[in-house]
Amino acid sequence: MKIIFVTGGVLSGIGKGIAAASIGALLAASDQRVYCQKFDGYLNVDPGTMNPTQHGEVFVTADGAETDLDIGHYERFLDTDMNRFSSFTSGRLYEELIARERRGDFLGGTVQIVPHLTDLVQEKIKTGYETANADVSIIEIGGTVGDMENEYLLESARQLQHRLGRDNVIFVHVVLLPFLGASKEFKSKPIQHSVRTLMGYGISPDFLVVRSDEIVPEEMLAKIASKSGLQRDDIIAAPTLDSIYKVPLSFATQGVSTKILEKMGLDVVKPNMAKWEQLVTHIENSTDILTIGMVGKYTDLEDAYYSVNEGLRCAGFAHSKKVKLQFIDAEDIEKSGTTILENLDGICIPGGFGTRGTEGMIETARYARENRIPYLGICLGSQIMAIEYARNVLGIADASSEEFTPAGVHNIIHIMEHQKGLTSKGGNMRLGSYECIIRPGSLAERVYGAGSPPEKGELEGVTQKGIHSNVTPPNLPFSGEGQKESLIVTERHRHRFEFDPTYREAMEASGFIVSATSPDGSLAEIVELRDHPYMIATQAHPELISRPSRPHPLFIGLVRAMIEKR
Repeated sequence: MKIIFVTGGVLSGIGKGIAAASIGALLAASDQRVYCQKFDGYLNVDPGTMNPTQHGEVFVTADGAETDLDIGHYERFLDTDMNRFSSFTSGRLYEELIARERRGDFLGGTVQIVPHLTDLVQEKIKTGYETANADVSIIEIGGTVGDMENEYLLESARQLQHRLGRDNVIFVHVVLLPFLGASKEFKSKPIQHSVRTLMGYGISPDFLVVRSDEIVPEEMLAKIASKSGLQRDDIIAAPTLDSIYKVPLSFATQGVSTKILEKMGLDVVKPNMAKWEQLVTHIENSTDILTIGMVGKYTDLEDAYYSVNEGLRCAGFAHSKKVKLQFIDAEDIEKSGTTILENLDGICIPGGFGTRGTEGMIETARYARENRIPYLGICLGSQIMAIEYARNVLGIADASSEEFTPAGVHNIIHIMEHQKGLTSKGGNMRLGSYECIIRPGSLAERVYGAGSPPEKGELEGVTQKGIHSNVTPPNLPFSGEGQKESLIVTERHRHRFEFDPTYREAMEASGFIVSATSPDGSLAEIVELRDHPYMIATQAHPELISRPSRPHPLFIGLVRAMIEKR
């Protein structure tokens, strides 16, 4: 086993996840099979029930795990899928440990943090490594060195290095170098204290990633190395860049992958950074601005929609456009009307839960429909689009969702059958990857395409080769259309509610089209408007499979529609 632990010091939220993902990207570009895991100290079993404005988005893996948003960084930077072994919390580990004790697995012994919990952590690291058939695993330990809740994780890492040896287990410590504006100087003392704290756990860092908002002078980097007991080559400068997608190239310029491969006794292969260079070229050439209104309920924290934000931005880069995201609290629209939407090029309503802000979202969907503004709805945004249409086109004034009005008469959005009667809230939604069948001749079919070459000026692969297959399903759910092959696409989901099919006939008769369903035809997965340039919504979460060099077709379609509208 070859393991890289990534720890953080001085402050949290300084970019450990980006640093870990960038190191992984370099190693992957050097022909290494890389797997990533993150261990968090909080006692929630997973982030699924946590407030997005406190924790950020919940990233769902293909196998249905609700994980930390850093798992999204790993998937996007490494361009590979993670799994349920990629994200562990103290709550999940304690839950399993106590369950084992209740089964009698410890033969009456006294169960303790050391060795039982620390052994379990190492077991999960080994399982993830072997399941992925990895050459190298990168393990991010959440929080900051010195946090009480993470001490057992550091002890687990120390033990693993002791067992496997320093050639097989190394430590990368990500630290903040503060700059004092008043005296106009950097202060390295917090880094020195952080390194000493880490060493107090029996861990000596092999590399320091020095985060800063300014370019750090060479003499300061040399000082940090000296005070930390490291060589200058072991210090990786990580100034704030205007795009996170420039970080792998910055690390490559500093020879990070070569240093790590040499230290771990692996074959040194120069990383092939052509994909990253092409992406950065598109980013730097993207000057024309497109403004998308992100109308939601968690807009106080942009990280609540992190993957959606990145999917839209990268779709813009694919067309050499800079996507500017304007975050709009849906409750503000309820209070002040839709004037704030007037100068937008496009609108996106992302996922969410509960009733707060939904009337503002419905007004937003109405505005997009009536003014022919390109619109993309995601999960809740799909349900909002259906409710608005039912109210204002079909005249069902009390159209709503069972989530908002449980006793409502015309709930065109209802809870799925297998969700009825559930009382617990954790980990039991419709989660993970599911296939759906695209309706022939629909906007959805045109958007997903059939693997056609990218148009001039687009990144290679933006047409999503590999996301869909062109096959004929055994029981096509669209009557009278069985003579034409249909696309089957795989999307990730996280929801309890769905469009009620009893309203489908009336909706479709007036132009609201169900353009993709589950293979058995029972669930509406994508909906669209027939007489609108681009008003489409999905019950899925396309942001979860969007990649920087391969933006999701629905994001690409939204950007194209905005360009054409201009």
